[in-house]
Amino acid sequence: MACLSPSQLQKFQQDGFLVLEGFLSAEECVAMQQRIGEIVAEMVVPLHCRTEFSTQEEEQLRAQGSTDYFLSSGDKIRFFFEKGVFDEKGNFLVPPEKSINKIGHALHAHDPVFKSITHSFKVQTLARSLGLQMPVVVQSMYIFKQPHFGGEGELRAVGP
Repeated sequence: MACLSPSQLQKFQQDGFLVLEGFLSAEECVAMQQRIGEIVAEMVVPLHCRTEFSTQEEEQLRAQGSTDYFLSSGDKIRFFFEKGVFDEKGNFLVPPEKSINKIGHALHAHDPVFKSITHSFKVQTLARSLGLQMPVVVQSMYIFKQPHFGGEGELRAVGP
């Protein structure tokens, strides 16, 4: 994609976001999915770092706002978990790979697969099309949609 059309640019300026279907190739998507599978398979999270992620403000302040693990995650690859996946001692109640809410916040900086896609020529071209003068990627996340989990207002399919 060389640049955005005038209607796409107008839509971005109006809404503050833009959906670009097909922007990433199927191969790029598969590469990220495979890499995240490897990252999860190699995951080691000490008991004191098992942080449940929440989008609810009060829970967020209570759970994440008080933990260095979350607050210092901007330049690291860290794991954040669904609510209710740990027992009172911090042990997993479900398989670890089914417990993850998201992995963030610096995949773009530390993982070669995510770094190559994030800093690709087409992403740079897109940023220029948006009129960004000196764009900086400050955060990247891989968000999971696990069955049987999720915050209020989220519908999750639960198999038969």
